[in-house]
Amino acid sequence: MNLSRTSTGTILRTTAHILTYYGLHTGRQFASVDGRLDITAAIFRAVTGKTPNCFLTNENASLLQIQVCEPAMDAIRMLSAVLPTLPPTDLNTGTDDHIEHVCHWAMTPVWTGNADDQPPTMPEVIGAILRAAQAADALTAAPHQNAA
Repeated sequence: MNLSRTSTGTILRTTAHILTYYGLHTGRQFASVDGRLDITAAIFRAVTGKTPNCFLTNENASLLQIQVCEPAMDAIRMLSAVLPTLPPTDLNTGTDDHIEHVCHWAMTPVWTGNADDQPPTMPEVIGAILRAAQAADALTAAPHQNAA
């Protein structure tokens, strides 16, 4: 299924389905050999219907694939916006690094002050993705305002 001309909300809901089916990968690279995907790789798959082989072995090529896919980047930025943390700044460009933000949020323990702090659970990850989908839908559902 190719969602490249589909709304950001639909892409994010499809991402939630993909992660539920394939599983969430939080290790090295963007995908694992058992089929699990990083959140950004799942977003890319939701848009293109593909998981490039470079997602298993080559971080730079993977980043480039994701960065040049505008619908995927729109969905990643929307998800980044609803997360409870701020995106880091890319040292090379001085702009927010939304891919880094989304990737690392899913693997970083949520600080609660307890010794057993854990990364977000799968339901928490899916919940954040669905909140981002709802926010995207709300932003695009407003009627167009014509200039007076």
